[in-house]
Amino acid sequence: MKIIDFHNHFYPPEYLESIQTGPSNIKVTFDADNNPLLHYPGDYNVVVRGHRDIEYRAEVLAKAGVDKQVLTFTTPGTHVESPKRSVELARLVNDSFAKIMNERGARFSALATLPLNDPEASVAEMERVFNELRFKGIMLHSNVNGIALSDQRFWPLYKKAHELNAVLYIHPSFPVGVEAMTDYWLMPLIGFPFDTTLAAAKLVFSGVVEKYPGIRWVLGHLGGAIPYLAERLDRGYFAFEECRANISNPPSKYLKEFYYDSVNFDVKALEFAINFAGADHFVAGSDYPHKIGSLEMMVGSIEKLDIPEDAKTRIYGENAARLLEL
Repeated sequence: MKIIDFHNHFYPPEYLESIQTGPSNIKVTFDADNNPLLHYPGDYNVVVRGHRDIEYRAEVLAKAGVDKQVLTFTTPGTHVESPKRSVELARLVNDSFAKIMNERGARFSALATLPLNDPEASVAEMERVFNELRFKGIMLHSNVNGIALSDQRFWPLYKKAHELNAVLYIHPSFPVGVEAMTDYWLMPLIGFPFDTTLAAAKLVFSGVVEKYPGIRWVLGHLGGAIPYLAERLDRGYFAFEECRANISNPPSKYLKEFYYDSVNFDVKALEFAINFAGADHFVAGSDYPHKIGSLEMMVGSIEKLDIPEDAKTRIYGENAARLLEL
């Protein structure tokens, strides 16, 4: 049985060096252990060794019994920079990921990142990474400097993703209203899953998902609250004309076709979500090496699920391998 970790994060050393030498809108400091700290509104990321040392990371995976990781970039993303700088940094990150895949393909795959504050450049970069670098998917942040992913400016990107039959993985970013979430780490704990929920709902209601069926959508952190609020979204469809204006079916029909990662290690929550979308629509995720991520809890929570063993096998790795042609 192969275990593929779909949700984890890596900062290429080239990127970290580039934002330190500037220009950059990200403030970089260092902790007592000389780990870089990346500061942005409402949060900061501690870039520990696992975030930036690919050889060390491979050793950690081997010890944990995880066969492969799908590397993704993470917050704050390149879109917090100027558009020109965002394009430069997105290309740098993607080239770095491609180099890792070429040199360590048995252990690592990756999803590309885009300069989302420049939609036209994002389309060009998507074409480049698919055609030249052999990526199969993209990680999108749940909003782009406060602009919803459902906004019309991004529809050319979705048209191209549809043509490429791309995987689009939505990972949360700092949400609108982050000012109310600056204490108790509420921004990542509460704001992140809520922003994913909002992004998915608006993509469905706006008609993006129906119009571009070639896209395979994946939601981080068990879809936020989507599995639990889908019935309420359906009620909105039947109650409000606006909720029917752009789609032909209740939202749950589309949302059950999404994929969800397992980064919620509560077994009952996982089982509820699997009952909603089916085991064929789940991928394993650890959120490694963030402080609240865990390779061990990823593996252990899936093992404890009260589902058939063949369903666990699909969640552990087969679904991710099928999505990304691994």
